[in-house]
Amino acid sequence: MTEEIAVSAKNLYKVFGRRPNEAVERLQNGASRDEITELGTAAVIDASFDVHKGEIFVVMGLSGSGKSTLIRMLNGLWDTTSGSVTVGDDVISGISASKLRDVRKRRISMVFQHFALFPHRSVLENAAYALEVQGIPRAERLARAQKTIDLVGLKGWGEKMPSELSGGMQQRVGLARALAADTDVLLMDEAFSALDPLIRREMQEQLLELQTELGKTIVFITHDLNEAMFLGDRIAVMREGRIVQIGTPEDVLTDPANDYVAQFVQDVDRSRVLTASSVMEPVRATVFAGSGPRAALKIMRDLQTSTAFVVSRDRTLQGIVRDAEAMKLVRRSETDMSSILSDDFNVVQADTSLSELFVPSVESPLPLAVVDERGRLVGVVPRVTLLAALGNVNTDTGELPVIDPPLTVSPDLITDALATPETTTEKEGAR
Repeated sequence: MTEEIAVSAKNLYKVFGRRPNEAVERLQNGASRDEITELGTAAVIDASFDVHKGEIFVVMGLSGSGKSTLIRMLNGLWDTTSGSVTVGDDVISGISASKLRDVRKRRISMVFQHFALFPHRSVLENAAYALEVQGIPRAERLARAQKTIDLVGLKGWGEKMPSELSGGMQQRVGLARALAADTDVLLMDEAFSALDPLIRREMQEQLLELQTELGKTIVFITHDLNEAMFLGDRIAVMREGRIVQIGTPEDVLTDPANDYVAQFVQDVDRSRVLTASSVMEPVRATVFAGSGPRAALKIMRDLQTSTAFVVSRDRTLQGIVRDAEAMKLVRRSETDMSSILSDDFNVVQADTSLSELFVPSVESPLPLAVVDERGRLVGVVPRVTLLAALGNVNTDTGELPVIDPPLTVSPDLITDALATPETTTEKEGAR
């Protein structure tokens, strides 16, 4: 099934200067950014991407990379020098000012870095402003604005003035204003960068909560890699006007496109980005629930393990079976294994972050069983694999992993994990 495209950018160029079209032509013919400086400054060079409906698409880069210029072309604040932008089925590059205003009313809202609130209007009136521009009657727009104010956690603050609010609360008003417009696409330009770290994290978490509830299409601009990794369904990394990589946070972290991206991501907290599905290994020792103890013993003998995972025909995880228990059934000529199935192991969801795997890994004598949303067994995470994924653990010597930045888990958990390793047969058999 093809995902619906909410925003499409094709071969975008933006050059500021005396001869922008000539500059674009030279760039298209292979000239570098530095080689066309006498013609103008190339802010965005040949940028192409699609944003899927309902996703958070993050554009990340350092100052001067072109990310803010790019987002301003997405809503027509700046004309493209070359290329096209489509929002839904509306092409906005090169259209008249009146038509562009109409598209913005219906399609696009924006949240700015420095709030951009009207100081002489109350919180409620600020939140209702976009609806006022759309021509919505006063009573209706205030009612809709009140709902969004409540939604962003400002219930009871509607009559306050912006000067009476903290920076984080003012940004919530900006977000409420954008949500009240109920447009298809929400553009957020460094929306949280002016906030204190704790408030910033709180706003990031609230944005994800709102996204879960509302399912908006969001293009989010940031220079903060950890913010990009936390928020983005996909990330576009920009450098000197060009998009150098587009991918999921996991793609960018584990398979950087070039040395620049690799250096950019080297200090990311991998435990917060990678998930169980990122590091899991195939399950080797599995047996179908109806196969019987003899079949289970054969599989365990062939794989030299003392345990096997038991699954139904659709691979739904039923439990584990141990060789000693299976042997008892064989000696009694019993064929039903249900009585000996054990739940003495830990199960995690495929999308569980690695930071949440340490405790269940230490507590379990077996590799962690990884299941999908339907409870089907899709892989396992042996303890040594978990440690290796989070740092440079030496699996031969058992030296503690070197993890930078430090994990937000107790160092004792790492020590315990290495002090009580899984047995070789159980580790190998479950893979």
